[in-house]
Amino acid sequence: MTTAEVKEYYRQTRNSQIRPELTFALSILEDRGTAIDCGCGAGSNIKHLLAEGFTVYAFDIDKEAISLCAERYKDNPNVVLSRATFGEFDYPNASLVVADASLFFCAESEFNLFLKKMRHSLIPHGVFCGAFLGARDTMAQADFNNETYWGNVLVQSENEIREALSGFDILQFTELETDGKTPGGEDHHWHIFSVVARVEN
Repeated sequence: MTTAEVKEYYRQTRNSQIRPELTFALSILEDRGTAIDCGCGAGSNIKHLLAEGFTVYAFDIDKEAISLCAERYKDNPNVVLSRATFGEFDYPNASLVVADASLFFCAESEFNLFLKKMRHSLIPHGVFCGAFLGARDTMAQADFNNETYWGNVLVQSENEIREALSGFDILQFTELETDGKTPGGEDHHWHIFSVVARVEN
């Protein structure tokens, strides 16, 4: 996206409502210590997580996102921001890891490293709440302009996701397929798998 498009995207999403999957994840958590927001964007989930009592470690690959969140939460010591990829980020111990529509843009070469780091960071009974891109999504099609967002997208099947999360207790697995609009107003066919999973130890 151009700088103007990025800013408009963040303007449209900075106050997004909490997704049902995250509401469910919060309802089953036993600990309200530290949460990690992977691909934090304009910081809407940070806002919700702070309200739930978490200290939030958030990262994003996009410098505009980190700049916006740094200004938005500059007076809050419970927000720690980093500009990093999924593989680069130094994951602290956490009771919750959220990857809300951000794993779509995780480099395929970094996905296994993300899984390893994410598993290691979660404390006993910690929860992962994430969304994965399905093969029928507009972004997954061969004619989709990858530069519209942040480069190539990571497309995964239900079986691949379940295999990646082996060792977790999958508490909720939802497949969403619907037509709609992007925050910028473009037509889009959404195909998304949303998962809430808890470490078994």
